[in-house]
Amino acid sequence: MNESRRPDGRLPLTIVGGFLGAGKSTWLRHQLYERHFGAVHLIVNEAAETPVDNLLLGEAERISVLAGGCACCDGREALITALRTICGDQDASEGPGIGRILLETSGLADPGAIARAVSEDAMLARRLVVDDVIVLVDALNGPVQLAREDLGRRQVEAAGRIVVTKPRGVPTAQLARLMATLSRLNPAAPIEGAERGVTLELPGLRDVEPYDLPETDSCAAEPIRPHRLDISGGGDWASFSVWLSALLAARGDDIVRVKGVVTSPDGRLLLQSVRKVVQPPEILPAPEDASAGPAPEDDIIVLIGRGMDEATLARSWRRALGSE
Repeated sequence: MNESRRPDGRLPLTIVGGFLGAGKSTWLRHQLYERHFGAVHLIVNEAAETPVDNLLLGEAERISVLAGGCACCDGREALITALRTICGDQDASEGPGIGRILLETSGLADPGAIARAVSEDAMLARRLVVDDVIVLVDALNGPVQLAREDLGRRQVEAAGRIVVTKPRGVPTAQLARLMATLSRLNPAAPIEGAERGVTLELPGLRDVEPYDLPETDSCAAEPIRPHRLDISGGGDWASFSVWLSALLAARGDDIVRVKGVVTSPDGRLLLQSVRKVVQPPEILPAPEDASAGPAPEDDIIVLIGRGMDEATLARSWRRALGSE
């Protein structure tokens, strides 16, 4: 995708979407490292006010972070402003500038709504063209998400290309049925597989039956929201791990995503989980060594899900420390 400038002079905008925990940052990190998108200005959008995903994406030429609202709704004006600024900087640049804008959306964003917002802005419609919408789907959790979440279906329906992530270890029959379901939702979108960003061949469809997707009522469902938890007041990595494991065991169906930076004797650890699966922590560079946009707050954990509130989470954590 590292093509030359478009004849009409417009700058390509590629939207990368997918539900919470689909692996967007991991997939993008590999694409940027391999230079598949060329020279890019990356915009990272996070629903939570504490940004984390940008820490994984230091290979982009330029990075902007939009935190505290999804780019399709609450953060729409901030996105439009950021895109206008990038276009203005590109016009004023005397050098080659960038060849593309990449937008990594929040896991709660509708890529179709973002594409419409860009096309409806008179200035951006002249300067940008949405050339691709890439939607990632978690091979393990995808069937459940598509069954329960109307947003997950809208994301797939908006895709120009679908990437099934983390397929290794998932039963072949489940993978094939997931692919058949994705094809039913969006027959025009090609489907490919990727393991930690590296392309992986998926099984053939043949005559596989798709999953039966029940009707969903997006208005009746309780919204998924981000919640902050400050763990800086005591405890250590071991005690936090025990508390988090117990919380996910009890509420893993409601807590869709957990992420944050935890300080430990080994350094700053990037913590991420998808439902009940906690990924191995990744050691991060010191804040002064990081180049991928603003640094997150240490020992602030973001939990994204339903049926939670920050006061209850904080009280649970204090009880685990024996301070309440």
